[in-house]
Amino acid sequence: MDMFDTVALQRALTRRDFLRSAGLAATGAKIFGFGGASLIGGPRLAEKLVVVTFGGGARDEETFAPEGQENIPNLIHELIPQATFFTQVVNRGILGHYVATASLATGVYETFDNFAQVAPKNPTVFEYFRKGLKRPAHDCWVIAPSNGFNRIGQSDGSHIASGYGAQVVLPKVLLAQALGSERDDSTASLLQDNFEDIYFRPVVPEVADTSSDLAKLLHVSLDDFKQHARGSSSADELSVYILRHVMRQFAPSLVWVTLHDMDVAHTGAYSLYIDAIRRTDRLCLEIWDSIQSNPEYKNRTTLLILPDFGRDSDISPSGNGFQHHRTGDPLSRTTWMMALGPHIRGDVTVDRQLQSLDLVPTLGGLMGFQTPMAHGTTIGELL
Repeated sequence: MDMFDTVALQRALTRRDFLRSAGLAATGAKIFGFGGASLIGGPRLAEKLVVVTFGGGARDEETFAPEGQENIPNLIHELIPQATFFTQVVNRGILGHYVATASLATGVYETFDNFAQVAPKNPTVFEYFRKGLKRPAHDCWVIAPSNGFNRIGQSDGSHIASGYGAQVVLPKVLLAQALGSERDDSTASLLQDNFEDIYFRPVVPEVADTSSDLAKLLHVSLDDFKQHARGSSSADELSVYILRHVMRQFAPSLVWVTLHDMDVAHTGAYSLYIDAIRRTDRLCLEIWDSIQSNPEYKNRTTLLILPDFGRDSDISPSGNGFQHHRTGDPLSRTTWMMALGPHIRGDVTVDRQLQSLDLVPTLGGLMGFQTPMAHGTTIGELL
């Protein structure tokens, strides 16, 4: 075991102990700590999948550690007791949010410039799903931030012919188009495209105005959408607003939503970073509650929640603490994942190391489609 794996394992065990300190998963870690065996006695296919990723990870100091648990009461006390919780998910790829999310969606570490407006080179899970199961376009949706994510729904066509991608909704772009000349200071923070730039850069739609068409497709009133935006300082609130509309209108079998407010940490405002953690915690529970209150999803849906990667520690001389994720050290690469659903064992903690690339083949295993070019392996505890 190299130094990286040693540190990652220590982080996993520490997270398990943090959960124990909160009175959770006390027995699950003892039984399933390092095994890869199935917990449900054979494969059972999920009818629907919802994947929630965090574009901008949070450190244990502000979350799972005793001093941070007050920031994630819903994850700790509502969701984890119902979940299989994986304490050690390692991302060995590029630590940029678009490229890292693209890697999560392809099961291959993508290597393009994080700020390039390019599609992933490798086939996405959305294409595997639609082509493998012969599903229509409205059965697969992505709701994502705007900085480059407009290309995440479909690969570049070098391996799978175009036409099998996901429907992609970028709420910030939708809002920018809906507001038009009505933009003002009250919506400026919602239209922040990328927190990693030192200058404010608002969303500027680079395509023709499609807001009316998309609003009609989603049955969203643009006036209602604008009113909702003016009552919120959070782009993630808008993403969850759109998610609910998509679920009610189309009840898609595969939905992927990326939350991004937490990346406000790049501005150096610790209070905003903490607020975003607390909001993300609340929104994750709201998403689960929306699943449970929707007859099309209740008792039929597997929910997976995971960050794309972590953030720098305070002790790293080459990092900037909570503000950035530039060191590439084990702490910035070692995150976690939880899974909930009718066939998922609750109150279980798994400490063995997973790769972030394992997500795509596992989604394929859960729904019964092949992911031939993905580099990860299926997570046996979920199948």
